[in-house]
Amino acid sequence: MRKWLSLLGAVVVLAAAALIYTHFHKSTSASPGTTTTTAAPVPIAPLTGLPDPGGAALTRSALTVKIENTPEALPQWGIDQADVVYEEIVNGGITRLAAIFNSQAPAKIGPVRSVRPTDTQVVYPLKGIFAYSGGAPYAIASIETVPGLTLVDEDKADQTAAMYRDPNLYAPHNLFGIGTSLFAIGGSPTPPPALFSYRSTGQKVKGTTVASFVVDFPSIYPATWTWDAATGSWDRTLFGKADVTGNGVRESPKNVVVMFVNYVNGIGTLNSYANLQGSGSADFFTDGKEVAGSWSRGSSMSDVIQYQTASGKTMNLTPGQTWVELLDLGAAIKVTP
Repeated sequence: MRKWLSLLGAVVVLAAAALIYTHFHKSTSASPGTTTTTAAPVPIAPLTGLPDPGGAALTRSALTVKIENTPEALPQWGIDQADVVYEEIVNGGITRLAAIFNSQAPAKIGPVRSVRPTDTQVVYPLKGIFAYSGGAPYAIASIETVPGLTLVDEDKADQTAAMYRDPNLYAPHNLFGIGTSLFAIGGSPTPPPALFSYRSTGQKVKGTTVASFVVDFPSIYPATWTWDAATGSWDRTLFGKADVTGNGVRESPKNVVVMFVNYVNGIGTLNSYANLQGSGSADFFTDGKEVAGSWSRGSSMSDVIQYQTASGKTMNLTPGQTWVELLDLGAAIKVTP
C-alpha cells in the first residue's frame, strides 16, 4: 500500500513539474525574460484631432450653443473650451458665434442668445444638441428642419435646468448654459462626424509666413488674429482689445479658417443667411502660416464641408481648436507678413 502511495505521489510531483515547465516555456519562448503587453490606442476627439485619454468625446454628440458677440456680452464664458467656433454675420451687421462642444463640457457657457438661419447650415451635418434662447419665427422654423437635432430652448420648461440667468448681469446678456446638463439632455450621432483633417506630428505646413491678419467683418466687428509662436496659436483681438474669457483665458485657437460665402438676401437683413452649399474660396491660417485654398459641400446639407489647398490636396490643420470665419464675398482679409 505504501509503495502504491509513493508511486502515486511521484506521478503527482512529475505532473506538477511538467505543468510548471510547460507554463514557463510558453511564457518565455516568444520573448525570453520579458513580458509583452499591447497598449490600447488613445482615443482621438473627432472635432479637435487631439488625444482624448478619458474617451469622453466618443460617448456624446456635438453640443452647439448660440452665443452673443456684442460689447455688452463680454466677457464670454466657455468659448476657450469649445472644439469649433463659427462666427457669422446676422441682422444689423453684428456677428454672433455658434460654439460647438464635444471633448469638454464647461460649467458656464454664454451669454446664450437667439437662433439665426445660418445655424441651420452649420449644424446640419453635426446634428446633436442645439442650445439657444428663442428667435424670430422664420429662424426657429429654419432650425427645426434639421432632422434628428435636439433643440434646447430657454422657453421649454423641461429644459430650464440646463440654463440659468446670472442675477449680477442684466437681460438679455445674462443667460448661460451648463455644459454637463446640456449634454445630459442627449443627442445623436455619437460621436459627431469629424469636420476637418489634421496634420501629423512633424508634418510641415507649406504656406506664407504671417504675423497677423484682420477678418474684415462689418461695422465694429473686424477681428484681428496675431500669431503667438510661444503657444503655437492665434491670439484674438476684438473691439480694439485682447479677447479674454470670463475665466481669464485669451481666445487663441490653433487654426482660423476664413470661408468666403454668399449671404443670401444680403448683409445684415432680417432673413439673411450664409449659404454653405456649393463651393468657394478659403484661407487657412495654421502654424503661423497662410494657405490659400477652397471649400466645397455636396448637394446634400448632411455632407461635411471639404477643405482643399490650391493644388487640390486635402488641407490638414493643426490638432486643436478651430475658428471658422464666415466672411461675405465682398469683404477682404488684411494680412501683415
